Amino acid sequence: MRAILTSPRLLRRRPRLTISDQDLARLEAMAVNKLSRDPALANPLLEELGRARIVPAHKLPRRVVAIGRSVTYLDETADRERTLTLVFPEDADIASGRVSVMTPIGVALIGLSEGARFHWETRARAIRGLTVLRVAEPCLTELVDV
Repeated sequence: MRAILTSPRLLRRRPRLTISDQDLARLEAMAVNKLSRDPALANPLLEELGRARIVPAHKLPRRVVAIGRSVTYLDETADRERTLTLVFPEDADIASGRVSVMTPIGVALIGLSEGARFHWETRARAIRGLTVLRVAEPCLTELVDV
């Protein structure tokens, strides 16, 4: 078992981000709206959006974590793989593996490419190491609630 990372220095090493122009406006609006209620979440999202490379939605690479895409990542601290689908808050359903972009892990993952290794801070202020293993488009059946 690996020890929980505690060095804030690790948070400064941030991989490149790519976000679609289509998601950018909505993400910015959500972050600004959340600034007064949850600045600990809104500020990091605004920082990430500010440093991201913005591309037209149709040119967003398939291997980039985006709204509606599934991502499998390795939680290096727990030495465990996890898979989730990143969604907007109104579509979140933890039981179905749909996680809101307006959560610490959602903010940490948005815009990353396969192979990106990074560190993020949990709500409990622990720093965890994560590696993006796979990004996939959702299956058609995942888009329709049965």
